[in-house]
Amino acid sequence: MALRKRKPTSPGRRFQSVSDFSEITKTRPEKSLLVPKPGSGGRNNYGRKTSRHRGAGHKQQYRLVDFRRDKDGVPAKVAAIEYDPNRNAHIALLHYTNGEKRYIIAPEGLKAGDKIFTSNNATTNDFTVGNCFPLSIIPPSTRVHCVEMIPGKGAQMARSAGVGIELVAVESGNAQLKMPSGEIRMVNARCRATIGVVGNGDHVNQSLGKAGRNRWLGRRPRVRGMAMNPVDHPNGGGQGKSKGGGGRQQVVSPWGQLAKGFPTRRRRQGSSSFIIVRHNGRPPRGKK
Repeated sequence: MALRKRKPTSPGRRFQSVSDFSEITKTRPEKSLLVPKPGSGGRNNYGRKTSRHRGAGHKQQYRLVDFRRDKDGVPAKVAAIEYDPNRNAHIALLHYTNGEKRYIIAPEGLKAGDKIFTSNNATTNDFTVGNCFPLSIIPPSTRVHCVEMIPGKGAQMARSAGVGIELVAVESGNAQLKMPSGEIRMVNARCRATIGVVGNGDHVNQSLGKAGRNRWLGRRPRVRGMAMNPVDHPNGGGQGKSKGGGGRQQVVSPWGQLAKGFPTRRRRQGSSSFIIVRHNGRPPRGKK
């Protein structure tokens, strides 16, 4: 994917860039794979706001994406590469030989007309972009995406645009994966993964250019805590600009939660035992 810069015909377009959508081959989604997506405005089932700065935005329909890839032994043809408003990656429409249609995350290099499949067995020539296999039979040093954490549950890791995971090794029924953050962790070798890296990698380089494009995406304005009054935020107040109430306070959320340097991962997280090297290069807590 390439980016296209707008002509500076207005202040909002002076630094604006958009995707050229050169990879997109179909503009209308498959109707049988669409479901309604009502807006929540960041509120839960009790009507209480649990996620701030959400609301409005353009109306969207959700595309049902197949993260399980459980059509074993049934070849599929890539009918089209489509835009998905619900994620930063593109999606690929598959037509299986038995007549079924499904969406998958489109990896980089996958084109309309390609043929892919899912299987528990493979030969040397089968490890091409888009095919899905268990980690136990994928060669080491292969870049994969849409990786399961529990066999059969469906892909949970490496689903964003431009992201890929490196398969380091497979030992004793466990696969060692190097995450995009640098973390090395183990998952069951029976978990499935798709060969390749997620496409649309230039998405991160886009410049929105104006506040209105954030509103189209359903993101409402955020106000800095330092710009508020002490009654509204712990970092508010002060005669002029200050780091919170005239004194040197820690940067916190409106409810006092530390915003910098505070570990957000639970100390007794069950999956911590599967981490070999943390993202900062250190061993997990409790290991030396």
